[in-house]
Amino acid sequence: MATRFGATLVETIELACELIKRPSVTPNDEGCQQLLGERLAKIGFKLESMVFDDTTNLWARRGDSGPVFCFAGHTDVVPAGAEHAWIYPPFSATRKDGYIFGRGAADMKGSLAAMVVATERFVADNPDHQGSIAFLITSDEEGPFINGTPKVVETLEARQEKITWCLVGEPSSTAELGDVVKIGRRGSLTGDLTVFGIQGHVAYPHLAENPVHNAAPALAELAQQSWDDGNSSFPPTSFQISNVQAGTGAGNVIPGELHVQFNFRFSTESTAEQLKQHVVTVLDNHQLDYSVQWKLNGDPFLTESGALVEATVNAIGEHTGRLPELSTAGGTSDGRFIAPTGAQVIELGPINATIHKVNECVSEADLETLTRVYEKVLENLLC
Repeated sequence: MATRFGATLVETIELACELIKRPSVTPNDEGCQQLLGERLAKIGFKLESMVFDDTTNLWARRGDSGPVFCFAGHTDVVPAGAEHAWIYPPFSATRKDGYIFGRGAADMKGSLAAMVVATERFVADNPDHQGSIAFLITSDEEGPFINGTPKVVETLEARQEKITWCLVGEPSSTAELGDVVKIGRRGSLTGDLTVFGIQGHVAYPHLAENPVHNAAPALAELAQQSWDDGNSSFPPTSFQISNVQAGTGAGNVIPGELHVQFNFRFSTESTAEQLKQHVVTVLDNHQLDYSVQWKLNGDPFLTESGALVEATVNAIGEHTGRLPELSTAGGTSDGRFIAPTGAQVIELGPINATIHKVNECVSEADLETLTRVYEKVLENLLC
């Protein structure tokens, strides 16, 4: 094992490999949380396993007072896909040329390992630290996100257990470790639209009603709409059609229904209700016969400059020499469920170039540096 001030943090690399070897495809945890919990229990954390239906979650806390600093992450991974397409087996955690290859290496078992080792090092030096340190770990981040972090947060809120600062270990970095810190995320709203027509023979269009033809002008109007101008923290709200389906497969049949799925990624300048109402107005103006179902995947959130952002920027600067970009770009994360409680939430993790891809990998050197950055964040906030 590495010494406390050694050049290499073998502990992080070894723990990351142990986690990657467990095929914890959503919602399966495959014992990852037990492994992490055992490490945390040894340094004084109280463990609470929260199981909701098919999902296992871990809430671990060291300390009874505030402020509460929380590391948040997930042990579940997306499917590996065709194993023959991988250079090394996806759950082998193969180490080669300074990288660890395997599903979840960057998203986000490497971050989890760095969080735990950073906490072990911090507690060893600061056994009587201020406030509390907590871990919120789920196995449902990559899936339907129903029985994971949202349920844990509901449980904590019900007993008035508040998180002050939360660092989510999502792979935020783009080209170099620590070059980007996510300080918020856009909201995500999905619509499932069905436009009704009358099925018929293409040779007799006067006896049918083509929902594709009827809906096309409305869809074009929605696609060309300017929803808002964004602001200094968020780009303008975007509307994208992601799936379109109609017809029986036969070339001589006018379809009776058109199914369209679309998604908004929206800024704090718009609300989900405003976007829904605008869509309905456009559809009604085009006199369509339709139904639409909505799913709000998360509202936008933003962590303004404050203690957590400053502590993180300072830690990155000390260990990498970089001044990170503070960004709200990208998809959603479980931070969207934690931020509404009033917690300051940021995301900081490894380079995201290979996440969800064949041959996902993470740099061993980056994991070592990330461990030191996480430890410094704890020092900046709890010492």
